[in-house]
Amino acid sequence: MTATADWILVGPLDELAARGVAVVQGRERPIAVFAHDGQVSAVDNRCPDMGYPLNQGTVKCGVLTCHWHQARFDLASGCTFDLWADDVPTFETRVEDGVVYVAPLPTRIFDREHHFRRLNDALEHNIGLIQAKSLYGLLQLQTPVEDIVREVALFGARRRDGWREGLTILTIVSNLKALLSDETLYLGLFRATTRLAAECEDSPPRRLREPLHGARHSAETLRQWFRDWVRVRHRDGAERILLTALERGESPAELTDLVFSAISDRVFADIGHVFDLTNKAFELAETIGLEHAADLLPTTLESLASSRGAEEDAHWHHPVELIAPLREVERRLPEVLGRPRREGWDDDGALLETLMGSDGLAILSGLERALADGAPAAALSRLVAYAAALRLAHFARTNDVRDWFNPRHTFSYAGAVDQAVLRSATPGVVRGVFHGALAVYMDRFLNVPPARLPEVAGGLDALPADAQWLRRDLLETLDRRGETEAAAKIVSRYLRLGHPFDRLVDTLALATLREDLDFHPLQVLEAGVAQYRRWNGGPQAEHVLVGVVRQLAAVCPTQRTGLRTTDVARRLHRGESLHEDE
Repeated sequence: MTATADWILVGPLDELAARGVAVVQGRERPIAVFAHDGQVSAVDNRCPDMGYPLNQGTVKCGVLTCHWHQARFDLASGCTFDLWADDVPTFETRVEDGVVYVAPLPTRIFDREHHFRRLNDALEHNIGLIQAKSLYGLLQLQTPVEDIVREVALFGARRRDGWREGLTILTIVSNLKALLSDETLYLGLFRATTRLAAECEDSPPRRLREPLHGARHSAETLRQWFRDWVRVRHRDGAERILLTALERGESPAELTDLVFSAISDRVFADIGHVFDLTNKAFELAETIGLEHAADLLPTTLESLASSRGAEEDAHWHHPVELIAPLREVERRLPEVLGRPRREGWDDDGALLETLMGSDGLAILSGLERALADGAPAAALSRLVAYAAALRLAHFARTNDVRDWFNPRHTFSYAGAVDQAVLRSATPGVVRGVFHGALAVYMDRFLNVPPARLPEVAGGLDALPADAQWLRRDLLETLDRRGETEAAAKIVSRYLRLGHPFDRLVDTLALATLREDLDFHPLQVLEAGVAQYRRWNGGPQAEHVLVGVVRQLAAVCPTQRTGLRTTDVARRLHRGESLHEDE
């Protein structure tokens, strides 16, 4: 069948009526042309559900039914009666002198408004394929990623009362977006939306609170009230104070002090999760616009108010009492931080050795002494994050794979503290540096015996020098179970040769997102990227990424079921055939 001018020849009407349906190739996709009840209609031949050929379906009373999953469509308009299937594009037809022609392009072009509407529908009803198609359509239309992130973030913040994994993944992907290829970014956004939709499904909507209207309380009063309400686990009271501070227009630095001082009243709250997820909420608000802070920040208060601190855990009291000495140091912090800072301060290696050592009390005194000597708080938060990364890099192979759980949390926590300190180095925030250092201390047994760093293990020069080969070999290495040392050597070799950092991050992100894993490996990757930048590409930066890839390699590969949905959505959008018999 051939095209005539701007129309495609289908064939004689009587032949089409006898056959019921014919398939022709449109400009972008196969078209199924139906003759039914004296009408000629045409639709995309690929079912929008999973691409099954619609010419093999059934038409009855103007309803086209796909035989694959029984999706049903109004043949005339293409609209679906089953929202999980999406609408099927239609094509204009005409009959001249008993011959049927069809237009080469659909009657309706799906624009941004359509894709955003369908994305919200898919989020509301937790339909993964429509999420994937909507995201891909928006990206193909070059929709700013910030606009997509904002739409998804506000859905999650307003639909469910509490910050969950989906918003964390969304923030991580948004933070990494400048380093990701189009395909990896697409996969990351899909991972975020599917997780968010699953968390919101059948959950009650968020119950809105209001600020203290007309209040003229001082910032110090609000700060004290907020900490008091958090301490007694009164979420409603804490949220009204937070909303009041937001309404007053307090700066990010002031809000950081308000919120994170309350978080650090509990030591390493919920193994660091509360500090980390709250930092992600701050980052997401900065991305989509601080005018949305009142939508995002209160979602963290459920976890904050109900959290449990390490002071309630026996192993922080026995065999060595850590909490009481820690509280003494915290009481001295305002006076210590009130002294001048030395911006040129640098550790000579002694403090790092103490942080990696087996004396928790020496860690507390070492950090306090460094602050008293003028060390900037941000220099110490960066050093503690590096020590946490070394716990990952030196993780002993004799440990169970489940033991990665603790050092992952410690590193993510330390990275979040570092970001918060950069915003506001107040005593309440800087306490988190000490908490993170003690968490590094608690993880020390996981480095017995310590795994060797790649430069110590040797063999780097035996690896090829080509950047593309190294990235491809890294993905292939992660196809095999437990190749932690091989993966670490590839990353070290790549970085030492000075190859593009963004391409390595994209490869690591793809390797993480393609797996059926929870958010923790991705969380570690994003924290690793931030710490790599903090160390400005030095040897410490290399060690950070060695820790990142070792923890990822320990849990790869998985079944990678999520790749199937995004592949189907991408191929449907491109007009590709999904079934050989189409």
